[in-house]
Amino acid sequence: MPWYVWLLAAAALGAAEFFTLTLVLGLLAGAALVAAVVAGVGVGLLGQLLALTAVATAGLVLVRPVALRHMAQQPLTREGSDALIGRRAEVVREVTATHGLIKLSGEEWSARAYDESLVIPVGALVDVMEIEGATAVVYPRKLLP
Repeated sequence: MPWYVWLLAAAALGAAEFFTLTLVLGLLAGAALVAAVVAGVGVGLLGQLLALTAVATAGLVLVRPVALRHMAQQPLTREGSDALIGRRAEVVREVTATHGLIKLSGEEWSARAYDESLVIPVGALVDVMEIEGATAVVYPRKLLP
């Protein structure tokens, strides 16, 4: 089998992987690429098929599970408003269950209390529990009297 047929098969499998994102067709495309190299060196059809089988098996058994495990992990860094969760802030205007204002990372944010029964006074330090749109949901660092 000529090398360019394997190269064509690799390109077709790579294009199919682009649309399916399963990691299977991409690994088979890599195996077809290896078969194209083996064919280009002058090895016969049996050697080409053995190379294709060996590389495809190694990819599917060894590489795919590791790649899927890495893709399933959450990113280590938080970005945007998610990065503000857990930060400390200072109350600028009294925070209740419905409204308030805090100074968070040098900016003023609208806020509301995580515990709806709390009224957090001006100057109290709070922790940001979550961000809902442009409002920080906060809880006091120290218990209030």
